[in-house]
Amino acid sequence: MAKILIVDDEKSIRAALRDILEYEDYEVEEAKDGEEGLHMILNNHYDVALCDIKMPKLEGLEVLLKAGEAGRATQFIMISAFGSVENAVEATKRGAYDFITKPPDLNRLLVSVRNAIEKAKLVAETVDLKKRIFKINEIVGESAPIRKVKETINRVAPTEARVLITGANGSGKEMVAKQIHEKSNRANKPLVEVNCAAIPSELIESELFGYEKGAFTGAVKQRIGKFEQADGGTLFLDEIGDMSLSAQAKVLRALQENKITRVGGDKEIKINVRVIAATNKDLKREISEGGFREDLYHRLNVIPIHVPPLAERREDIPLLAEKFLYDISQEYGGMPKIIAEDAMQHLQSLPWTGNVRELRNVIERLVIMCGDEILLEDVRLYASFGS
Repeated sequence: MAKILIVDDEKSIRAALRDILEYEDYEVEEAKDGEEGLHMILNNHYDVALCDIKMPKLEGLEVLLKAGEAGRATQFIMISAFGSVENAVEATKRGAYDFITKPPDLNRLLVSVRNAIEKAKLVAETVDLKKRIFKINEIVGESAPIRKVKETINRVAPTEARVLITGANGSGKEMVAKQIHEKSNRANKPLVEVNCAAIPSELIESELFGYEKGAFTGAVKQRIGKFEQADGGTLFLDEIGDMSLSAQAKVLRALQENKITRVGGDKEIKINVRVIAATNKDLKREISEGGFREDLYHRLNVIPIHVPPLAERREDIPLLAEKFLYDISQEYGGMPKIIAEDAMQHLQSLPWTGNVRELRNVIERLVIMCGDEILLEDVRLYASFGS
């Protein structure tokens, strides 16, 4: 049942609105002035607040503003006997859902309340979805190496600094990149990912920078590249050590000038992109062997983050296994399974050359093949092949 707060200094108005709303089966509470209304909003959940503008102690627009500053998701419908355009515009600027004049038209009021409730639901669902996505990308572990990674993420995320993430395949470099983006000031803008190792060298430039119609055979229309797609947000260049030298030169120019040029074009396009790169290669060795540009390395390596292999953070395996058991149970349906203590100890003793990715594969295999409790013999059988 939707919950509505009426904030008005006129007792007769509060009583009339309460009667109307309770007849529609809404749960209704009252506040006799703005100060009391704000206190109730900050300490309770309301889907909608019907709030008078002119009130003693605290005016309605101040209640609206302070509730917004406190992060309350309550949708405000402002009500006033002074139905000027200026009041309506000011209320909308401060985040009000609607503005209704006194005495309110009954049908108009109920339609506005219903729509405000629907918006409140959508806002709540969006917040919940963001929390779930954030949890999916959460870096799990309390070992010293992982705490250091988390601390670095928290420090660097709010800045505009470029980050170079290093680590073995399957160690969680992509997860680190997503955490940096989600905790940054660009979180509401796109995170565009490019796997440089998966794109042939002859196509990487058109993938990154786009191309104009007729730039080459098969270019039948203009295409926007990844840099432009990420404008205002973050571009994650995964496995950048596999990028061709010619593409490296163009990426370097883009980072230096914040401009790109599409393949086959001559127009410079301004971009506002934060670049995060990752690699499983030793780029210093690649530089010495002529496979990677030293100037690009220094442009990317403003903040280095090394993700440790799973073998160096074995104390995190129980936490990771618990998370994977829960995630997989959500995917397949059913209750999460449990792992016997000696089975968990055996999991911690394995070499884990495939790192966190390999561990997840093994846990999924155990969930599928074993009973409600995963035993030592199960781990010995199913964690020993094809990981």
